[in-house]
Amino acid sequence: MKIESNYKKVKNILLILLLANLFVAISKIIIGLFVNSSSVMADGLHSISDSASNIVGIIGITMASKPRDTEHPYGHKKFETISSIFIGLMLLLLGINVIKTSISKLFIPYTLTITIDSLIIILITLIINIFVAIYENKQGKKLNSKILIADSIHTKSDIFVSIGVLVTLIGVKLGLPPTLDTFVSFIVAFFILHASYEIIKENISSLTDKIMIEESVVIDILKDFADIEDIHNIRSRGYKDHIFLDMHIKVDSKLNVDEAHTLVHKIEDTLNYRLNKKVDLIIHVEPNKNNKSDYL
Repeated sequence: MKIESNYKKVKNILLILLLANLFVAISKIIIGLFVNSSSVMADGLHSISDSASNIVGIIGITMASKPRDTEHPYGHKKFETISSIFIGLMLLLLGINVIKTSISKLFIPYTLTITIDSLIIILITLIINIFVAIYENKQGKKLNSKILIADSIHTKSDIFVSIGVLVTLIGVKLGLPPTLDTFVSFIVAFFILHASYEIIKENISSLTDKIMIEESVVIDILKDFADIEDIHNIRSRGYKDHIFLDMHIKVDSKLNVDEAHTLVHKIEDTLNYRLNKKVDLIIHVEPNKNNKSDYL
């Protein structure tokens, strides 16, 4: 099945990215300890959270890939959504922690030891992050994976953070005061919190059953069905790649059960084709003895 295959692909991608993020995180933390930089340490911890989010994603996608059962007749896909929100909350806590650490550094004098080797390693990890973010976002859109898209936003914030850290280290190397490091940490925290907001906002709609397709779009797709005389009570929820849609339609009262059944299947096939996504459709068929409605 295509959905099961996509889950497997997403899981394999997350495993590969976990290894890449661990390498990046460990490199940054070692550099941060060596040069005594709070911004580099914050960047390293942010990268650790990238690795942690990969693990959360792997767990979430494993749960989401389970088939429907008697207790979960709609499937387990919301586990992917929950995992994505959890990644956002992880970033939120991390951002708050970076702010607290930066504030405490304002009142403690310290110096930074900058070496060319540390700058080169930061640059290398930045390049790795750019590749990871682009690849992950592209695969997330291709596979319609909330986990990969959320994780790519997480990694994208890491790119801006690393750029800020790199600029700080170069600035201190050129003679700017070490306090620059503390202020950059606040900027780091801003990007982390912004990434958290993006992820949570994007995924909360699925849990709150936000509309997934406008009524006008459904009506426009079905307007050429001569047997449909009226459409109303259109409701939708679900995900970008899998919509649960229900509606009421009025048809000629002379239409028999077999004909109505065939019509419903044609409607479902048409919606799947035109929307290019899985549509679970429930239609309440009503008889109409009046003339065709102007609704369509």
